[in-house]
Amino acid sequence: MYDALSAAQFASLFRSVAPYINLFRGRTFVLAFGGKAISGPFAHTLAYDANLLAALGVRLVLVHGARPQIEEELREKGLESRIHAGYRVTDAATLDCAIDAVGSVYLEIEALLSQGLPDTPMANSKIRVVTGNFITAKPVGVIDGVDMQYAGTVRKIDVEGIRAQLGIGNIVVLSCMGSSPTGETFNLAMEEVAEATAIAIGADKLIFLTDSQGVTDRDGNLLDELTAATVERLLREADWLSPDLKRYLPCAVRASHAGVGRVHLISFNEDGTLLLELFSRDGAGTIITRESLEILRDARADDISGLVALIQPLEESGALVRRSRELLEREITRFSVVEHDGMIVGCAALYPYDHDQAELACVAVHPQYRRLGYGEQLMRRIETRARAVGIRQLFVLTTLTAHWFRERGFVEKAPADLPEEKRLVYNLQRRSKIFAKTL
Repeated sequence: MYDALSAAQFASLFRSVAPYINLFRGRTFVLAFGGKAISGPFAHTLAYDANLLAALGVRLVLVHGARPQIEEELREKGLESRIHAGYRVTDAATLDCAIDAVGSVYLEIEALLSQGLPDTPMANSKIRVVTGNFITAKPVGVIDGVDMQYAGTVRKIDVEGIRAQLGIGNIVVLSCMGSSPTGETFNLAMEEVAEATAIAIGADKLIFLTDSQGVTDRDGNLLDELTAATVERLLREADWLSPDLKRYLPCAVRASHAGVGRVHLISFNEDGTLLLELFSRDGAGTIITRESLEILRDARADDISGLVALIQPLEESGALVRRSRELLEREITRFSVVEHDGMIVGCAALYPYDHDQAELACVAVHPQYRRLGYGEQLMRRIETRARAVGIRQLFVLTTLTAHWFRERGFVEKAPADLPEEKRLVYNLQRRSKIFAKTL
């Protein structure tokens, strides 16, 4: 019955995406992609995934480019392709080629999004696709002595018009063409249209489909999370970045600084990257935010559900002593947590016992985040909190992570070394190892 997944795996997978569905419903995403994505092998499944987002209640704006299609039009007509300062030098003949290419790409996108074939993810799809004169353009002008002619930039976005269409459930499709108030047509950079649109409509996410898996370091390792400031530093030296990334990253930084919540860069060369990026913890590319996604802070009452979800698997395995929800509610002020992109992924608690001793308890980090050093950060925060109230010795009881505490300066002790109040409730059946550290 289930070819790739067992019934239990399917149920588990479906449950794991439910929080994201609740989170994204009613949110606004701008999805930007160049002509290479439309001419690539996964254009059909990209359309399926875009329609799926819309069906789940995401307000979706698609922004498309047409660079390779414009190049093909120019070649067919024997015209020279000229790029200067990142813009296409667009004379009247080049503009005609651009209009033809962009129109062709739009019709292809509209056809892809309008499929309702049986046995496909878009069967019985009723989602409408609309376009319009939502972009007012202005000429780039003269750059370094070169007259860019009909190359343009965004002057204004029709925010009310776009929001009205999104509000009735339509997918809005914007191209890399815009008109001026005087009736002239200009060829725009797709990434600038996406940036300006995301900022103007207050998008929650701006997603670029790129020719690479995301931003990488010099050795090709994916950098899955970056702040805007880090990207700015990276751009000054990252000669190894792909052509798409060199164009998109400056727009991503500006959008992030201007208030767009998340900017994602993912590959169009692999199937399903859009869904993996949005509906899985690990993602599939690079996410850029104005501030770090990681927050280390004191726990609050509204963290209870997140704490329960984090520590319950460890309680079931015997790694942690069971704590009822009521107990967590009473003792929530003792906890520090690591919040990562809105999810509680780590916790630790401080329990003072007398004037100079306290217990470091309930140290837990989600398995997918242990490589990020959150356990170390939580331990240091608890140590800081302990010193602030005059604690001179911190002790911990553990059954599975003795080596971790030894490596961080804790020394093994006997039950007799525990404070009397803790010694009286020490569980001999668990036989937890006891470690202490002088602060």
